[in-house]
Amino acid sequence: MNILMVCLGNICRSPIAEGVLQHLVAKNGLDWTVDSAGTSGYHNGALPDERSIAVAKNYGIDLTPQRSRKFITDDFKRFDHIFVMDTSNYQNVIRLAKSQKQKDKVKLLLNEVNPGGNQSVPDPYYEGGFEGVYKMIEAACKAVVAKSKSPIKV
Repeated sequence: MNILMVCLGNICRSPIAEGVLQHLVAKNGLDWTVDSAGTSGYHNGALPDERSIAVAKNYGIDLTPQRSRKFITDDFKRFDHIFVMDTSNYQNVIRLAKSQKQKDKVKLLLNEVNPGGNQSVPDPYYEGGFEGVYKMIEAACKAVVAKSKSPIKV
């Protein structure tokens, strides 16, 4: 399975989501590919935000191999599931879809723990709250893994 995590700049939320899900995938012996992207190209090639790196490091996850990249239409072909962090990014990704099948791949990440809630992962870039964002993302990633395999190792 191929999963893509998407936020605005691909330096805060989606790198955390990529790192957390990769960590859970490895612990559970799943043959998945996990990547992340942003709907903007503001930070192409940049490392994740130092605060994202720090909070992930507190949980034994290294985000430093990641580099920001922009979401492209070919991502619809490469990925089975595309999880977005908020409704704005959802709309930005859906606008690029060329078919209903592509649109069906796109979901709000937090709907994995609160189906139909359409809750957004807050953007911690300006507001802070990286620890809280990490916990939200971790819970959702555990739900993604649990849907495919039970019980999960955390």
